[in-house]
Amino acid sequence: MKRLEGKVAIVTGSSSGIGKAIALRFGEEGAKVVVAARRLNVCEQVVARIQAKGGEAYAIQTDISDEGQVHAMIQRTLTQYGQVDILVNNAGIFGGGRLEDTDTKTFDDVMTTNLRGTFFCCRAGFQQMKQQRGGLIINMSSVAGVQAWAGTGTYSASKHGIIALTRSLADEGRAYNIKSSVICPGGVADELVEASPEDILRSKKIDPFDIAETALYLAGLGPHAVVHQIVVDRLGADW
Repeated sequence: MKRLEGKVAIVTGSSSGIGKAIALRFGEEGAKVVVAARRLNVCEQVVARIQAKGGEAYAIQTDISDEGQVHAMIQRTLTQYGQVDILVNNAGIFGGGRLEDTDTKTFDDVMTTNLRGTFFCCRAGFQQMKQQRGGLIINMSSVAGVQAWAGTGTYSASKHGIIALTRSLADEGRAYNIKSSVICPGGVADELVEASPEDILRSKKIDPFDIAETALYLAGLGPHAVVHQIVVDRLGADW
């Protein structure tokens, strides 16, 4: 039996990079996958990939920075599949540089998508899972969420915030059998998700499917086990 057979999983930001890798692996493992991102045509391409391997998937155009679109994503998932078992909040952007040079709009844009958008998704997903009396929320932070360096202040602040959201959700969800976990990757070859294993190795970055396997591990844990935080960094990285 496939590990996620009978589960319904929403993966945001799954038109490319880590999110796409997670959607593809979840589909291979039997989940009904909602591919959610801003570019509907690219989401539909990922859906086609999942279906070509015998999986089931559904595309929903979603900008997570828009509260209404997040609500619609949950409701359309319920209409299509009747439940939400796994929510992977992967959508996010990078922005900012040295703090003294970062303009207010850039700061606001990063916070609006990464932190505020993740909050919208967590809240909507949690509310549904509470009704179901169970579920799993996986948030995507970064090694920049557990550390910070010159030039990463804005991005790091948003990713630190995601870790705090996840810890609060984990505590709040205990009474309802809702698990919350956060993955903190570093140096992922996002742009090489379609590349050969050899090309990814030559990039000296983390294979996005390694992060997908990490999400799959969390999703496949037994009912009484939860891992709250996983850091997946490049071999030899100094952080």
